Amino acid sequence: MNISKRYIVDEQGNPKEVIIPMEDFRKIEELLGWDLNDEAVQQLREARRDRESGNKDAYVDLDSI
Repeated sequence: MNISKRYIVDEQGNPKEVIIPMEDFRKIEELLGWDLNDEAVQQLREARRDRESGNKDAYVDLDSI
């Protein structure tokens, strides 16, 4: 992924902030899951618990989809 960016620097030239295009921010937001609603986050947490505890009854066979 290539992200266009502009750095905002202080008086000494040290980077303090970065400006990126909104389109790139949306891609990052999606990759990190920041765009998920509370219900989706809860479902992912439940899925993680099921996976970590080995609860195979929570899984759906791909052939049934």
